[in-house]
Amino acid sequence: MQRITIIGTGFAALSAARKLRQFDRQATITVIAPRPVLIYLPSLIWIPSGLRQASDLVIPLENFFKKHHIHFHPGEATGLTNGGRTVVTTNGTVDNDGLIIACGGRFIKKLPGIEHAITPCEGIGAAVQIRDGLEALKNGTIALGFAGNPNEPTAMRGGPIFEFLFALDTQLRRERRRDQIKLVFFNPMSNPGNRLGETAVKRLLAEMKRRDIATHLGHKLSGFEADRVRTEGGDIPADLIIFMPGLTGNTWFDSTDLPRSPGGLLKADAHCRVEGREYIYVAGDAGSFPGPDWMPKQAHMADLQAEAAAENLLAELDGRIPNKTFKVELLCIVDSLDAGMLIRRTKKGSLSLPALGVMHNAKAFFESWYLRRFH
Repeated sequence: MQRITIIGTGFAALSAARKLRQFDRQATITVIAPRPVLIYLPSLIWIPSGLRQASDLVIPLENFFKKHHIHFHPGEATGLTNGGRTVVTTNGTVDNDGLIIACGGRFIKKLPGIEHAITPCEGIGAAVQIRDGLEALKNGTIALGFAGNPNEPTAMRGGPIFEFLFALDTQLRRERRRDQIKLVFFNPMSNPGNRLGETAVKRLLAEMKRRDIATHLGHKLSGFEADRVRTEGGDIPADLIIFMPGLTGNTWFDSTDLPRSPGGLLKADAHCRVEGREYIYVAGDAGSFPGPDWMPKQAHMADLQAEAAAENLLAELDGRIPNKTFKVELLCIVDSLDAGMLIRRTKKGSLSLPALGVMHNAKAFFESWYLRRFH
């Protein structure tokens, strides 16, 4: 009976667990994470408006683990020993015959004064902080932006910032406060979001113009202060700053000898196996994968990588050659509380649809459908 360990309880980790159990009913599967919960990050954008409460997005996993006969080990990974066959945690060690690392990445917080900015995808607390800051703001400016990892083109997540930007505009208009609060979008690139495709970028920028959202583009970021965003092209006065930095690897990776990409992520091959390592795979934000420079860091991509990792690990444990690859697909709905812009990109081309009310409903339906499996 094979012992398989998964690090994490996010999209990649849980997709890997489901796929492993689907193909192997006998394997002993252990999941390592601080708590047995899934935080449904895609719906954080709906917390400031009250469309979702914090408790709606914290999904207990006890029933999921029981249903799939998965052991849960509470703790944080701190390193690996025995060639990866033992995971060292804050709560003891866990031995394995195969390992999938799906613990997510870490936001790069090196810019001076970054403590003055809220990083929304850090979790529930950040979204609540945005909600409370918005409620307290009577007039002024909200600045929203994102940046990347200069050594890892794919290690950025800009989609949520576009969603917060448009959702806040919709919310403020509903509250009849939009004329008192200015919205500014900033980005060091002159064509932000170009990984979404040329048409999508034009639609996003046109939507900002239509909504009277100011832009500050093409200027390298210098840092933050309590009341401003500093760039080489001038400062942006701001009463509330929402900023998504680029991604890099978790600090515990430094305690291992696993190969790293230039951007600090775990270096993987096309089959999601950590390069040069037996029975060690990676999926989601923790990994650096071969592919186009627009390959996204998002839940959908993490799911696809996790399923490939699970199948390949089982093949390797069975003495077969792991040859499953994952589809590179960017798929998202940029939501604005009452409508959504569908964006899809593959190696064959890209598709962008204008904001439609049905797309907002589709995003909400997908949330319900996805989370149903954990209840």
